[in-house]
Amino acid sequence: MLLVTGGAGFIGSNFVVSTLALTGEPIVTLDKLTYAGSLKNLGKVEGDARHTFVRGDICDRDLVRALLQKHQPRAIVHFAAESHVDRSIEGPAEFVQTNVVGTWSLLEEARAYFKKPDFRFLHVSTDEVYGTLGPNDPAFTEQTPYAPNSPYAASKASSDHLVRAYFHTFGLPVLTTNCSNNYGPHQFPEKLIPLMIRNAVAGKPLPVYGDGKNVRDWLYVGDHCDAIRLVLAKGRVGETYNIGGESERANNEVVALLCKLLDRARPRKGGSYADLISYVKDRLGHDRRYAMNITKIGRELGWRPAESFESGLEKTVRWYLENLERHFAPAAT
Repeated sequence: MLLVTGGAGFIGSNFVVSTLALTGEPIVTLDKLTYAGSLKNLGKVEGDARHTFVRGDICDRDLVRALLQKHQPRAIVHFAAESHVDRSIEGPAEFVQTNVVGTWSLLEEARAYFKKPDFRFLHVSTDEVYGTLGPNDPAFTEQTPYAPNSPYAASKASSDHLVRAYFHTFGLPVLTTNCSNNYGPHQFPEKLIPLMIRNAVAGKPLPVYGDGKNVRDWLYVGDHCDAIRLVLAKGRVGETYNIGGESERANNEVVALLCKLLDRARPRKGGSYADLISYVKDRLGHDRRYAMNITKIGRELGWRPAESFESGLEKTVRWYLENLERHFAPAAT
């Protein structure tokens, strides 16, 4: 039995659905169902007796304690987080509450609960805790000093430090993963790839920040879920593992490839979707480049991403074209 927090969100729901399909292990999903979480994301496991959904807040320690006592999970897989950088700039308080206080609440209840040596607390984090890279800098490793540049990144860095401290101080058997930019089915439409697809299909502008040359390492969500399962099964307690797609792309490259895929899959009357690209004022504190060195997880656990950026993006575009109306509200302006 697994307790998965944030399991109705983008990455969490992909993990829940794929884990049930691959392993059959029962899962309890705890999710507050804020703007980024939706039961639609868990539609494939609706009615599945192996899955239990509980609507609730990770800061509610009484609820977390009751779930641990009732279901006796062998692991907590902690996805729940406020994760949208723009929202963290507009209102940092909720990010501190969920990402810092919420993680601390889970750690406290896990510390009181765990008795068996095979229990694990797996904390899912981000490459943004490491800050930004120059164009010729080597990729982030697990030893890269933390240098968060947004309230979101700072809140995740804080939660990472708490997880580490609970291992070293209390012996809580923790694992931490830091991932690069995910993409794939069920992603919240404020993010770059689903936003561009939705706006393109609606004939609306495709807004790209600044000069469009901010670089991210793109990781297909299915590969990320595979890596998390592997870390949970075989990772060394107390260790951190970087997970990346080894697919560095500038934002304008991503949007250009999306337009080509859309031109082929759903041709636009009167021209290419690329005609809709527009450049807008850059985001505050916009990190220039992220890249992940995944040598450690490859060497220790034998993991590598299965999808190239091109193959993963093609799958993603196909899914959104088939599911836009069912899963999302009207396109953004």
